[in-house]
Amino acid sequence: MKPGMDRRRFLARAAIGGAGLVILGDSRAAWSYAANEKLRVALVGVGGRGEWFVDTVPRMEKVVALCDVSDRKIAEAFKHWVDFGTRYAASSYEHERRTAAEFHRLAKDKPKTFHDFRKMLDQVGQGIDAVVVATPDHTHAVASAAAIRVGKPVFCEKPLTRTVHESRALLELTRKHRVATSMGNQGTYSGAFRRALELIRGGAIGEIKEVHVWNSGGGADRKETPKGSQPVPEYLNWDLWLGPAAGRPYHPEWLQRHLWREFGTCQLGNWGSHSANLGFMALKVHDLWLAETPKEPRPVVRIEAKSPGINKRSFPRWEVVRWEIPARADFPPIAITWYNGGAPGVKELLAGVVKDAPPKEKNNWQFAGTLIVGTKGSIHTTGHNMWFRLLPADRFQGVQCERPETVETSRGPEQDWFAACRGGKRPWANFDYASALNEFLMLGNVATQFEGKLEYEPIGMKVVNNAEADALLRCEYRQGWAL
Repeated sequence: MKPGMDRRRFLARAAIGGAGLVILGDSRAAWSYAANEKLRVALVGVGGRGEWFVDTVPRMEKVVALCDVSDRKIAEAFKHWVDFGTRYAASSYEHERRTAAEFHRLAKDKPKTFHDFRKMLDQVGQGIDAVVVATPDHTHAVASAAAIRVGKPVFCEKPLTRTVHESRALLELTRKHRVATSMGNQGTYSGAFRRALELIRGGAIGEIKEVHVWNSGGGADRKETPKGSQPVPEYLNWDLWLGPAAGRPYHPEWLQRHLWREFGTCQLGNWGSHSANLGFMALKVHDLWLAETPKEPRPVVRIEAKSPGINKRSFPRWEVVRWEIPARADFPPIAITWYNGGAPGVKELLAGVVKDAPPKEKNNWQFAGTLIVGTKGSIHTTGHNMWFRLLPADRFQGVQCERPETVETSRGPEQDWFAACRGGKRPWANFDYASALNEFLMLGNVATQFEGKLEYEPIGMKVVNNAEADALLRCEYRQGWAL
């Protein structure tokens, strides 16, 4: 959210936007739905990030099923509807009173609940029009794939998947079944993001050869896996939480997915999906993956990582990952560099960025962001890419930075996807684009496990100079699970 937009204003927009969805035309999806009826939506994963969809989707469409491996999370979803229904019933805002009625209905006439999304799709799939996936990273792919295979549009939270191969598999399934898809990197839908894209592509900051992306989070760098086992909480289906990952005794530390490469993607997935998005899209890096007639010889992306040491189990405390991007579309070669944790060089980079930061914004600017450097100036964004400024400021006085002037506007990530479900235009973060962005990011997590440069051929999805690294583009699934 841009500075000054509080949660109530954002949700008001969502409620109003959801009520006024229209057909946009030029759909690539064969599946469509009556424009004046509410979509019947299933939510897979209702805790953590899934709580957002428990709150927002009923404001726009009809929730007909909940799926989560935790009975506690499902109970909390129903409690949310009771609490907010009561709170909004007496609101002075008309849209909140409408929401209260829907929350009360959901709390009384409870949607069907499931632990296993496969059983949900098998038993009530005919009554579901679209599926939202907000599970832990390692089950994004299997849940999304299961829904797409039976013809359901999918909105999947970021990161799209945990591995490169999973991203490619979702792309291929989406093209085969021709369903509406979107990944939840919300900055894509802000007016400022789209205006920045226009300025970059229009040459406002000149020719660009460097993009810097940072996050202060770092990784846990855990050297040992959890020892022993503990009783599985009675509210948790541990086997289904593991999903396609190898079986093991329960230990609560496994649930902290960003500690472990088996389950999480750390900050590259959690924040890189947001922060690297503007540079990746505006500079058409995705053309290396999606070009209809790829060049010969096929282009190669080179990736090199530095960290305190190689750790195959967990993520490094700090890392610097550099992608060398060849020429594509109308753009020359560029380098994109990611700094995570207290990485060497990030202090010096941020000194120039935050020197004129307002006191209230300084910590936010240091936590995460992007700097896109051109020959005529630079663009600095915060971590979600939902706000930006042009540098040096005196050179760009009078340039509006709030809304796009040539590209289409957006009503929000969920609203654009719902419109696509009805036969409208594809969202900007559809799986064609999102799979390319996610492959790019997950290559960084592969690179931190090796010394030296990796050479990756995007069209063929192959690390061409390191067989061991190439093997890490994929992961083994245990019996009973498949893409």
